[in-house]
Amino acid sequence: MTKRIAIVIQYDGLGFRGWQNQKDSITVQGVLEEKIAELDPFRPVKVIAAGRTDSGVHASGQVAHFDSSGPIPIHKWTSALNGRLPTSIQVLEAVHVPRDWHACYSAKYRRYRYSLFNGSYPNIFLQNISWHRYRSRLDINLMKQALNDLLGLHDFSAFQKAGSNRSNAFTTVQDVSICRQGDIVTVEIQASGFLYGMVRLLMGQLVAVGEKRLSLEKFRNRWRQGLRSEVKEAAPPKGLCLIRVGYEEKIFSKEKSFDTFPTFALPKFDSSKD
Repeated sequence: MTKRIAIVIQYDGLGFRGWQNQKDSITVQGVLEEKIAELDPFRPVKVIAAGRTDSGVHASGQVAHFDSSGPIPIHKWTSALNGRLPTSIQVLEAVHVPRDWHACYSAKYRRYRYSLFNGSYPNIFLQNISWHRYRSRLDINLMKQALNDLLGLHDFSAFQKAGSNRSNAFTTVQDVSICRQGDIVTVEIQASGFLYGMVRLLMGQLVAVGEKRLSLEKFRNRWRQGLRSEVKEAAPPKGLCLIRVGYEEKIFSKEKSFDTFPTFALPKFDSSKD
């Protein structure tokens, strides 16, 4: 019998050309399908994800599903895959789900975290998981006002990259938050779905607001009027992580432990004490 298996995956996106299969490129989907096929050679393998992360974007709680007709017990899939996958991809849990369950279409929300390093000097330990903004102190109160304005169902076409096949740019932003811990600023955005490139384009504008290069009024005017031509700067992918995907029913047993993307509180450095 064919079984549908749902998995939670974490991956370091820097070594991949995103989630989705691309010709002559290494992708997360491609690597997973290759390793699943080694374990279950009885049928073609197609792994469907909750969100198609861009090139260089990380995930600590990506969810996907695939169908299997092989003899491997459900509880063995996690260790069987992790024994074959590169260290940049790990499966956290595998469970059996109904045949009509779908990692993408059954999802009620996706939640992303973007990490900004606002220190004066580079930090090599943060360079692969954050965007270094050092010229000015980010005003998180202004950024919070800009974020709160996004809540609800809106047309976000100003934050959609070219090449999307969506019929419209409407989506519902369900929750937003911003937090500063020392020189680390983290922004979280939860929505029913995200447009192609939406978070990175939004973060580029949000940082401009925090650095007072873009007023709140102009920020609001750009996205409310869909002025895509005025949204020119996209945040780099390395600071972005898909941390959670939510479903109406509880699918996985360890959901609270899946958010493994690190956050930091860096101490202030006083050179006068040397």
